Amino acid sequence: MEWAQILVIILSVFLALFLVLAIVLTALLIKVTRQIKGITATAERTALKFESAADSAAKFASPIAIARLVQSFIKRAK
Repeated sequence: MEWAQILVIILSVFLALFLVLAIVLTALLIKVTRQIKGITATAERTALKFESAADSAAKFASPIAIARLVQSFIKRAK
């Protein structure tokens, strides 16, 4: 066997190893990407719930603040 043939065999073995490694890493990357997508969806739902709760609190707090302001004006007028 010549050195060129041995070199070709060694290089083809390393190429096959790197190809298998690339396939495994691609599969792991797809798995992590799906997990990140699920986490972002959960975070988005949570943010929307907090936003709706804040809107509800703001709608409830505004009339109370106005009522207190009117009440303070009435107390000053007496």
